Formats: sequence, C-alpha cells, structure tokens
Amino acid sequence: MTAFRIAPAVADAFPGTLVALVTASGLRNREPWPAAAAAVEELERRLADGAWRPADETDPRIEAWHTAYRSFGTNPRRVRPSVDALGRRLAKKGALPRVNPAVDAYNGVSVRHGLPAGAFDLDHVTGDVEIRLADGTEDFTPLGEPDTVEHPRAGEVVYTDTSGVLTRHWNHRDAHRTRVTGDSARVAFILETVEASRDGHLVEAAADELRALLAPHSTGTAVHRLTPAHPEAVV
Repeated sequence: MTAFRIAPAVADAFPGTLVALVTASGLRNREPWPAAAAAVEELERRLADGAWRPADETDPRIEAWHTAYRSFGTNPRRVRPSVDALGRRLAKKGALPRVNPAVDAYNGVSVRHGLPAGAFDLDHVTGDVEIRLADGTEDFTPLGEPDTVEHPRAGEVVYTDTSGVLTRHWNHRDAHRTRVTGDSARVAFILETVEASRDGHLVEAAADELRALLAPHSTGTAVHRLTPAHPEAVV
C-alpha cells in the first residue's frame, strides 16, 4: 500500500487544491484499448473540424496553474504545466502523441477537461508519496532522460517518494523511474486543480471518464481524493 499526502505547507499555500487519484491494478497495457483510442481520435477530429480547441493560457483553468507556478518561482511560459504544453502541441500538430494505451488515455482526458494529468507506476515508487515544497537537495531524473539528474529549486512544489522527486514544478514533467510502460501493472493516475470550488466538478468528471477507460483493461480500479481538509489517501 502507498500513502499519498499533501504537505501542510502546500495545503496552506493552495487551499483550493483537489487531487483525484485514479488507481488501476492488474493493468493490461499491451492489449488494444479501442475506447481510449476512439476518444483520442474524436478529439482530433473535433479539432480538425473547428468544433473544439484545447484550453490555452487565456482559459481560467490554465491561468490558475500559471499563477500557482509563479507563486513558487517558476515562469509558466518557459516551463509550462503539462496540460498547457500538451494542449499547445495538439493545437499545433493536430494530433496527440501515442505512447501506450494507458498514457494515451490520460492524455486525452487531460486535454478534454483542461486539467493536468500524470501517472506513477506504483511498483517503482518507494515508500509514500508527498506533494511538498522542495528543499533544493533532492534528485530528479526527467522522463526520457535516464542519464540526467536535476535538482529542483528550494520552494518548488514537487511530488516525492523516499528515493527522490517524481514530478517537477508540481505537474510540469514526470520522472523516468516511475513512468508508465507497457509492462506497468499497478498505476496511480493523477488529475488535479488548485481551484476546486470552480473546477472540482471537472476533476470528478475526468476521474470518472478515466476510470471507465481503465476498467476493461484492469482487474480493479478505484478513485481517491486529496484536499487540504483530507490530505492523505492510501491506495
């Protein structure tokens, strides 16, 4: 079992935080996921037809994350929240990247709802996971760069476990160690907002949608929530 928690300093600084943890066990990430593939293709068709566009930095959902990033010293136009970067890529290229079914599923849910999303392979997480302020001494190896080691700045919001940093700048980029691959069998997917009073319903809808995409390809799924009032969940 892995506990996820929001540290008191983060809860105090961002009282509107809501994190949905969508967990899947017995994940079968090497078989076809037709519903997830169809959902992504539908988004791409709607974009091509001009019926829909991903949220950009003028959208209140993205603007809230830009404000959060600036509050802990990150320039969000140089280091963008994941949903912002993914939406910009989709708008430019007309298609989302295809990685593997689970990653494709949460990427589609992320841009559809304008919410940052990520995921951790729980079999590669050590100890518990905490959303906290970095102290500047931690190590982070970026996704896709296994020979690179970075050190978050003190005060930057990060996800950590007992071995190091799992995300930088809260939700800009995930770590290589806990990336979701075709062999990942136990995964925690993250959907989040810092404006729960306004966007909490979007987090709930996105979590339900992602769980429905995961369920046919898992032996079990669940949804847990973290808020400043309820800062810990065990998955």
